[in-house]
Amino acid sequence: MTRLILFLFVLLMSFFSSKISAQTASQSYSLSGSIESDKASQVEINLLNTENKLVKTELADQNGKFTFNNLADGNYYVQINKNGSEAYKSEAISVKENINLPQIHLNEKTIEGVTITKAKPYIERQDGKMILNVENSIAATGNSAFEVLEKAPGVNVDSNDNISLRGKGNLLVQIDGKNTPMSGTDLANYLRGIPSSTVEKIEFITNPSSKYDAAGTSLINVKLKKDQRKGTNGSLSTSLGTGKFIKNNNSFNINHRNKKVNLFANYSFAYREFYNQLMLDRNFYDNGTFTNAYVQDNFLKMNFRNHIAKVGMDYYANDKNILGFSVGFVSNRFDPTSTNQTQILNQNYQPAGSFVTTSNNSDHWKNASLNFNHKYKIDSLGSELTTDLDYINYSNVSLQNFNTQNFDVNGNFSPSTNDSPNPYILKGDLDGNLNIYSAKSDLTKVFKKNWKLETGVKTSFVKADNDLQFFDASSGTSVIDQSKTNHFIYEENINAAYGNVIKNWDKFKVNFGLRLENTNVTGNQLTTNQVNKKNYTQLFPSAVFSYDLNEKNTVELNFSRRITRPTYRQLNPFKFYLDPTTYQAGNPDLNPQTTMNYEFTYSLSNKYFATLSYSKTQNNITDVLKPIDENGNIVVVQAVENLSSASYYGLNIIAPVKVTKWWDMNNNANFYYGTYTGNISDTYIKNQGNFTFNINSINSFKIGNGYSAELSGNYQAKQIYAYMHLKPIWSLNIGAQKKFKNSTLKFSFNDIFFKSNPEAENIYSNYIENFVVRRDTRIVTLSYTYNFGSSKNGQPRRTGGADDLKQRAGNG
Repeated sequence: MTRLILFLFVLLMSFFSSKISAQTASQSYSLSGSIESDKASQVEINLLNTENKLVKTELADQNGKFTFNNLADGNYYVQINKNGSEAYKSEAISVKENINLPQIHLNEKTIEGVTITKAKPYIERQDGKMILNVENSIAATGNSAFEVLEKAPGVNVDSNDNISLRGKGNLLVQIDGKNTPMSGTDLANYLRGIPSSTVEKIEFITNPSSKYDAAGTSLINVKLKKDQRKGTNGSLSTSLGTGKFIKNNNSFNINHRNKKVNLFANYSFAYREFYNQLMLDRNFYDNGTFTNAYVQDNFLKMNFRNHIAKVGMDYYANDKNILGFSVGFVSNRFDPTSTNQTQILNQNYQPAGSFVTTSNNSDHWKNASLNFNHKYKIDSLGSELTTDLDYINYSNVSLQNFNTQNFDVNGNFSPSTNDSPNPYILKGDLDGNLNIYSAKSDLTKVFKKNWKLETGVKTSFVKADNDLQFFDASSGTSVIDQSKTNHFIYEENINAAYGNVIKNWDKFKVNFGLRLENTNVTGNQLTTNQVNKKNYTQLFPSAVFSYDLNEKNTVELNFSRRITRPTYRQLNPFKFYLDPTTYQAGNPDLNPQTTMNYEFTYSLSNKYFATLSYSKTQNNITDVLKPIDENGNIVVVQAVENLSSASYYGLNIIAPVKVTKWWDMNNNANFYYGTYTGNISDTYIKNQGNFTFNINSINSFKIGNGYSAELSGNYQAKQIYAYMHLKPIWSLNIGAQKKFKNSTLKFSFNDIFFKSNPEAENIYSNYIENFVVRRDTRIVTLSYTYNFGSSKNGQPRRTGGADDLKQRAGNG
């Protein structure tokens, strides 16, 4: 019944939009003008609506004349571009009759100079988003998307690769508006396979409106490069870097666009060797009395071989209809090897034995995606109806081999017993498959007098099948270990509908939104015949109030309600072994968390920004450590639990400074205080947290003759995240580049002093753990990019509509 209602709703929206189109097409006007320039026929004239969205594009004739026909009543801007850069933009033009503009005079020197002055800063804020323009960063050269992200202002990554923004975890991470199907280490490994040369920018949206999916406390969207120019265009990029191990990124993209068809394709290959050294000091207590400890040194090395390819086409059937499709594929192979050396200490903190675990694994992750989309332009004011159909598949195969050897206090090889073979050999065969089906339709209707309505529906179906088999091969014959083997099937259906009403006055703007999401999930633990079902329907309101105090000063107040559903892996109760003393386990009883976000932003000259924020989260999803007694041995379980609540207070400041004509400084500072309340592992905390801050500064230097340089630094003060106490970390990076006519050569040296690796202490009633993580962050890189093709701008293409599903797929 729910699906039938949603289908009928889409049909009704399509019917009414066609009626609206028929009404608005009954009366139209023209806007014409001329350009005085020696190169008038070489420039592009764009017509923009009041939302700065492209309405039409024209080219001037040999006399410099141009005309826009069939325009609806409304306000427009005329923008003239040359070589992809803005050379002229008019004031708002009110079209209520046929308009003939005065002649537009272009200064050729001014046109050429715009290319330099219009360069985007590395950090900027637009429409409630903080944006990192990655392609303009020298320090990002040769890195992966993950390495760029972990150095971003306000972003922190813990020892398990969990990403937080300004102290808030459980984020929604997207690639081109589509959620990635992973969290923690799985997400980090996926992002490590994406070369930074393919990334255009990263958007940070801390308070999304109801138009966005309600998932995640905040949203991070990694936008890949897309060539929007007419004709045939493309680029080639390669980089070579080295830290402790080698890194190589390569990418190629090509785009061909004419009046009717836009064809695009891109491919990248990355080979990156990476290591993670985790040093642990684990101390166990019984009612406050020390009992024993493990001192561990775990060295993990991986070599990523990542292929990413995408092809697609947009077909401009007529002035109103655009049809498109895209096909994507990702293949990521890596063979992690690790050595874990553990010393066991007794109640007197004296050696009581040791063991060494070595592992040799083979992992292959694959992702295939298919998108069909349609855009129907209702009128020239920006009204449109869009529809997306998506199918996405994720699969992974992991073969694991663990070999554990036990030694006595004198370092002698311990004899085997029936209960404790030595060596103990464990083999794992892990297969995962995830299918996602999604359909969505969005209607945007722009009315007269600056009213706009946004509404839409979406339905999605997900099925995840994880089959994990473990075998004890200590005797030379592999025997299935039923205590570790697991088969888990997860099915989910989410139905959503939303509406946003937007009204603009001269100085005041409001945006009211409401989103409804109905969730139906079933988790089937086949090994134990345990079935968990959950069904719930929730409302997610949002609102934005913006007021221009004067030409330079603007204030904005917004709020939204968000939900973070557990990832598919977090709900799976299987055991994933890291070594004999540590394993990860999911929690099928995990509840979704809900968050209310509030923000107040002050803007000066649309350049300096200060944002006060507050959020309150119920059932906060938190990674915790739980020591348990398993067959007489103390084992630490890395689990996920719901804390009672979490609160967050923050102040974010963006302050760019032009020190001299050749020195630009972009500064970002986050001051925040997070508190946590809950009871995990018999450890009760109430409003536990601290005041902390993060400061980021990026300095760009224009040397001249195509040369430039960059110096950037980041500092994160001590912070408390529930039971974890993180020590301060910082980094310093330098870079330089030389621009040629069609190419760019870049050099970068990141984390010069090797100080960006986390150190922390986890404190529980009967367990205290200190850890230090070392990663390959000190890297020297040289890269080269070559661009070819024309330079005429076109319209951006679609990326698809499966944008609320893929963050939570875990290991697929």
